Amino acid sequence: MSEPVVITMGDPSGVGAEVTIKALADRDAAMRAQTIVIGDRDTMERAAKVCGVSLPILSPEDDGDGIRVAHVEIDGLPGAFGVLSPACGEASFRYIERAVEMTMAGKASCIVTAPINKEALNSAGHHYDGHTGMLAHLTGSKSSWMLLASERLNVVHVSTHVSLKDAIERAKPERVLETIRTGHKHLKRMGLEAPRIAVAGINPHCGENGLFGTEDDLYIAPAVEAARAEGINVQGPISADTVYHRAYQGAFDLVIAQYHDQGHIPIKLVAFDTAVNVSLGLPIDRCSVDHGTAFDIAGKGIAKHDNMLCALDYAAKMAAAKRT
Repeated sequence: MSEPVVITMGDPSGVGAEVTIKALADRDAAMRAQTIVIGDRDTMERAAKVCGVSLPILSPEDDGDGIRVAHVEIDGLPGAFGVLSPACGEASFRYIERAVEMTMAGKASCIVTAPINKEALNSAGHHYDGHTGMLAHLTGSKSSWMLLASERLNVVHVSTHVSLKDAIERAKPERVLETIRTGHKHLKRMGLEAPRIAVAGINPHCGENGLFGTEDDLYIAPAVEAARAEGINVQGPISADTVYHRAYQGAFDLVIAQYHDQGHIPIKLVAFDTAVNVSLGLPIDRCSVDHGTAFDIAGKGIAKHDNMLCALDYAAKMAAAKRT
C-alpha cells in the first residue's frame, strides 16, 4: 500500500474543514482509507454535522470506513466558525508543520492544503506571505514557485505575494529563466514530452520597442533565449493581453506570468472553482485549493468542495508520477 495523502485542515474558523469533509464523503472508502486529515477533531466533527455527513471521525490507526483525523492539540481555539484568531493562525502553522514532517520522512506521499488566513497566521507570530513561502522555509528550499493548474490553462508565476513595484524588480533574467525551467520540468514529469511554454511580457505590448518600458527587452527576452538554447520549447515575451487567450485555445501548455494578478485573474476567470494551486521547486509534493477561508460563509455548510476534489485528483496524479 502506498503512503497516504495528508490534508491540512487549514484555519479552524474557515471553510477548510467543510470542504474537506464534503470531498472525502464524495470519494470511495478505499480513497478515504489512504487519506489522513491533519487538524482538529472537534472542528471536523462540527463541520460534518453542519454538512450533513454521517461518516464517523476516526483516528489514523482505526479500522473501518470513515474520515481519519490526526488531531493536533492547540490551546485557545475559539470553537466557532468565522472568527479571526491568533490561535487559529497557530493551528494552521502546526498542521502544515506536521504534514511537512510526515512527507519529508516518507510517511506521506503528498500534502493537500485547505485555506489559511494570512492575518491570523501573522498574528500568531508566523510571518509568511502564504503557504508557498512557509513550505519553502520548512523544507529548507531556497526558491519555490506557484503553479495554478486547470484543464485548459496553466500558469506559473515569477513572483506572487509582493507589491507590483517589487514584482517588477524581481523579474530579472535569472528568476525568469528558473521559472521557465521549473515549469518545464514539472510538465514533463506529469507526462508532457515537450511542453509548449509562453512567457508573458511585463509591460503593455511588451514595451513596444521601448515606448512603454524596456524591461521586456532587457530582462524577459534574454531569459527566453537562454531557455531556448537549453532545448526548451518556449516563446516570448508575448503581450499579456493575448497570450492567455492563445493558451486557453490550445496554443500553449503553460504561461509564465510575471506577477500575481497577471496570472491569477485569467485563471480565476476561466476556472474559479476548479483551479489547483501547486507548489513547485520543493523536495515534497503539495497542492491546494485555490480559494480562501471564506469566514463569511464558514459553518453554514454551503461552501463548495469542487476545488478540493480537483486538488485531491491532482495529488493522486503527482503521487503516480515519478519524481525527477
